[in-house]
Parts: sequence; structure tokens; C-alpha cells
Amino acid sequence: MSDIKEYQMFIDGDWITSTSGETIDIVSPSTQEIVARVQNGTAEEAIEALNAADVAQKEWKKLPPRERADLLYKLSNEIKENANFLAELLVKEQGKLLKVAKMEVAVATSFIEYACEGARRIEGDIIPSDNPNEQIWIQKVPRGVVVAITAWNFPFALAARKLGPALIAGNTIVIKPTSETPLATLELGSLASKVGIPKGVINILTGPGRAMGNALVESPICKMVTMTGSTPVGQQIARNAAQNLTHVQLELGGKAPFIVFEDADIDAAVDAALHSRFDNCGQVCTCNERMYVHKDIYDVFMEKFIAKVKKIKVGDPMLEDSDMGPKVNANELKHMEHLVKVSLEEGATLATGGKRPEGKQFEKGYWFEPTVLTNVSQDMTIVHEEAFGPILPVLKFKTFDEVIGYANDCDYGLAAMVFTNNMNTIMKCNDELEYGEIYVNRGHGEQHQGFHNGYKLSGSGGEDGKYGFEQYLEKKTFYIRHKV
Repeated sequence: MSDIKEYQMFIDGDWITSTSGETIDIVSPSTQEIVARVQNGTAEEAIEALNAADVAQKEWKKLPPRERADLLYKLSNEIKENANFLAELLVKEQGKLLKVAKMEVAVATSFIEYACEGARRIEGDIIPSDNPNEQIWIQKVPRGVVVAITAWNFPFALAARKLGPALIAGNTIVIKPTSETPLATLELGSLASKVGIPKGVINILTGPGRAMGNALVESPICKMVTMTGSTPVGQQIARNAAQNLTHVQLELGGKAPFIVFEDADIDAAVDAALHSRFDNCGQVCTCNERMYVHKDIYDVFMEKFIAKVKKIKVGDPMLEDSDMGPKVNANELKHMEHLVKVSLEEGATLATGGKRPEGKQFEKGYWFEPTVLTNVSQDMTIVHEEAFGPILPVLKFKTFDEVIGYANDCDYGLAAMVFTNNMNTIMKCNDELEYGEIYVNRGHGEQHQGFHNGYKLSGSGGEDGKYGFEQYLEKKTFYIRHKV
């Protein structure tokens, strides 16, 4: 008898088996072993979950926001009680380092708690009318049923990032994690039931994006889609949601430039460039995807940078001394190999890495070395195609205008990083960089009270902070005429 755990879907407070009768294997990126199985859900279950969420929302929205927050605080505490289990599950399904997985679980709880803090801050407006004896009231109300589609790189944190504000605002939610990494997210169903969150408020589905995802997004029951993932998938979601004019919030691809000016603190820039490229095996949307270093400091910077890259230890993500784990799946690994091959054909030089690590422990799994490419020109494929992995092209620049032109020469506009001690340069970057999120003199990593917003093909709507929270609310206007 198999000891591989088989998960069901969580719909209307119950665990449901798919009518398809099929399951999906969840494979460890480190060993290629099957670690669990999940349901291969269908459009039928998608509609069932939407209906359950729709019914539940009618009562959920009537609760005072503070009461909704009380329940979510309990959920956050329950996550903390199970933090080690959830972190180990994330390692098994996604391949991230255990210490990074623990951080992800902690971030998930802080996302929820930050949303809870906003329960008393859902504010409208009273505006004077042009008419006598009249006031205009603008009230903020929940949208209804929210569909949340999450990415495989930080699946648990992304689910919490969407769940918290959606539920505090008075919506209910249907969460669809990717087929690669659904396990930790599914555990939210048990935890939600344990703390008394009403049936139908949280629903969690598994299954292929095309069938199930389309059913979720195209339904008139769905009043908002919040999605984190690739740009092509986001574009398809926007097209599918358009038929009902459903509100869409998208956080998509990125190709963040990391710019090091001649007056930068070189050691600080080296350290930030290192973690901003190779954290989570480079699988972060705001990662350092292409690095521009001023010609006057290029040689000194690169000597220090390459030396540190070569010290990165690729290994078992459960071990404390490992610095980087595997890519998430075979297709992602093939993409790394393809990008290196194309870059070398186009004239780049391999400074370090570029292949699967040697050794018996790397014979199975989706491992790839930390890789740096030099002698790169702006027109090369690697400068424009999102890598989302441990490959970094490095380019030299001479002037401010040149590097800003290079940085903005991109279809994406999510994040940029700048190192300089010149305030005039900082202000010029602020004016001219076409990115929604700019980090100055530090590496990537947004905070809850900020606003995570992409330009161009990096998305629309934005998440986090008061501006992200407002995405989950609709406005209703009352014209109130009264007697004096």
C-alpha cells in the first residue's frame, strides 16, 4: 500500500474528490520522487467552489470587519503552530532552502496580520453636493467572490497575501495554486476549519489551469481575479475576464535591472547583487535579472562578485549549510540550459557556472549552477528574456543616459535596483526609470505597507499596503437628500 499522501480539494468546508477520478503527482525538485498526489480538478468543481463562495459571502460581508479579523488572527496563530511542518512541506514541493521556507511561512502570517490591522480602516467619504439639503456618501463595499491564482515560487506566502485583504474586505475566496506547488496551500483548508472560519469563505482547488482556471475566471460569479504568475498566462486571464468586465489584479513577469554607479559602495552592492540574483535559486519576480556596472569600477566589482558567486554552495535544501537549492521542474532546468547555450552562441562569455553541478547527489533533481555571463551586449536574448533562475548577464556602461536607456529597453517594468551615493542621481533615476518598484542602495524585497506594482507587461492593479487593499473593495455612491 502506498504511503504517499493524497490530498483532496477544499470546497464549502469539506474535502472533495474530483469527478475526473484522476490525480496529479507532486514531484520533489531535489530528488524527483513523488511526495504527494492532488486532485486533477475539473470545471465542475470550479463552479461548485464559486457557488459555495457566493452563498457564504452573503453572510460573511455582514460580519463587522473586526470580527472577520479576529478569525484571521486565529488562522495566523494556527499557521505559526504548524510552521515547521508547513516549511518542510514547502521544501518538498518547491525545492527552496528550509530557512527560506521558514521565512515564507512567517511572511504568510505577517501578510494576514497586516490585513487584519486594516479592519478598522475601511473608510469612505462624505462630499458636499451642488444641490441644497443633500450630501454625497461614497461607501467602500466588498466586491463579492475573489478568485486567487498563485505562482509556484512562493505559493504559501502568495496565497496569504491575497487571502488576508480579500477576507478582511468582506469577500470570500477561491484559491487555485499551481499544479507544481499546491500542498502547503491545501493545508490552509484544515487550519481554516479548525479556527472556525465559516464554510465556503475559503475554498482551495487543484487542477490544470486551462480547464479549471478558465471556468473560474469566465464565470459571472467571479467578481475579481488576483493572479501572480507569468505574463502570457496573465494576458490570457485578462482576456477571459473581459467578457464579464471582471476586475483583474495581475503581478506578472520581471526583468529587473541592477545598476551600480561609479560612486556606489562596492561591497554593499556586491552583497545585494548576490542575494538579489540567487535567492530561491533566482526564482523571485523582483530578482536581479541583468546587471549594469559602471566601467570605472567594473573590474574591482566583478572580481569581488565572481569570487562570492563561486562560493555559493548548491545542495540539499534541508541542510543548513546549503546556499541554493534546485530549480522547480524539468522545464525550468531546460530553460536555463537553453539560455546559456543561446548566450554563448550570441557572443557572451561564461564567467562561472553554466551547467548541472557534478556529483552523485545531483544525478536526480533539477539542479543548476550559479551562472554569470560577461561580454554581454544589450541586444542579446538573455538581456530581454526573463530567466527566473540563477543566470545573470553583466554589462558595462559609461554614462547615466546610456544605462537608463538600457534599463528601460524592456517589455517589463516591475522592479529596479540602483546603487549610488549621489542624491542627484537617485532623483534622476526616480524620474526616468520606468518601473513600479525601485530599490536604492539595497537589494530586492518589498514590505507590506508599500505597494507592489508593475508597469508595462509586469502587471496591473498592484498589491500590498492601502493601495493594494483597495483593489478588493468596490465603491458605492449615495446621493442623500434630506429636509431641514
